[in-house]
Amino acid sequence: MRRVASADVKVLVTGAAGTVGREITAHLRAAGWSVRAHDRAPLDRGAAEEVAKGDLRDPGHTQTLFGGVNAVVHAAAIPAPMPDAEQEVFANNVLSAFQVLEAAGRAGVPRMVFISSLSALGFAYSPHRISPRTVPVTEEHPYAGEDAYALSKYTGEAIADTTARRWECTVVSLRFPFLGHGDRLRTHLKNVHERPGDDRRGLWAWLDTRDAARAVESALTAPLSGHHLINVVAPDTSALIPTAELLARYHPATAINGPLDEFATPFSMRRSRDLLGFTPAYGWRT
Repeated sequence: MRRVASADVKVLVTGAAGTVGREITAHLRAAGWSVRAHDRAPLDRGAAEEVAKGDLRDPGHTQTLFGGVNAVVHAAAIPAPMPDAEQEVFANNVLSAFQVLEAAGRAGVPRMVFISSLSALGFAYSPHRISPRTVPVTEEHPYAGEDAYALSKYTGEAIADTTARRWECTVVSLRFPFLGHGDRLRTHLKNVHERPGDDRRGLWAWLDTRDAARAVESALTAPLSGHHLINVVAPDTSALIPTAELLARYHPATAINGPLDEFATPFSMRRSRDLLGFTPAYGWRT
C-alpha cells in the first residue's frame, strides 16, 4: 500500500475515551487527519470532527461506522483482567475486535491498526510468575498466557491476521507495554524504583503515551501489506537497576541471546524500526 497523506484519510478511532485512544485522537487531529471518534462512554463533540457512541459488540451498530472511512484504529478494550469478570473481559475484547475488523474489511477499508499489548505473551498477569524463554523477547516468542486478558489480546491478533488475509487489506497489530506520561508515568516510575520486583512480569517495559500515538500514525502510513505484529517499546527500562542484573535476579532461567546495554529493554525493537521507521522520542532519564 502506498504511503498515504493524512489529508486523504478519514480514520475511525475506537476506544477514543480511553487513555491511549484520547492520545491517538489528539495526535492524529494535530497532524491533520480527519477523525471519527467512537466509544461506549460519552465523548465531547469537540473531541474529533465526528463522534459516535455505542456498543461494538452489536453488529448492527458497528456496521454503521464505516461510511467514508478508509483507515481504522481499534483501541477499544477492557485493558486488564480485573476488576471485571473474566468472561466479560474475554467476550468484550474478542467480539469487539472481530466486529470492528470484520466490518471494516467488508466495507473495503484498506488499512487498520489493532492496539494489542505485550500482555498478549502471557507474562504480565501470570499467577505463576512465568519468565520469557529468551531475551530479547521477539514477536515470535511462544504464547504463555494464563489469564483472560492475555488470551483476548492474543486472539485479537489472530483476528487481525485473519482479516488481512480474508479481505486482502493491511492490518498492523501493535504490542504496547505500560503507557503513560505526566503524573501517570511519574507514579509508575516511583513504584518501580521503590519495588522493582513488582514489575518483574512486565519486564520493566514502558512507552510514553505520546510515542504510542506516533507509532499508530506510522502504522497507518508505512508502506506495508498483509498483517504485521510489532513490539513498540521505549529503548530503555523503567528501572534504576541494569537490565542484566534485573534478569539475573528475577528471571534467572531466561536465556540472554546477545548483549544488553546497561538499561536496555528486554524486548526486541527491530520490527518497529525496520517496518515502521519508528524511534521513540520521549524518555524519562534526562
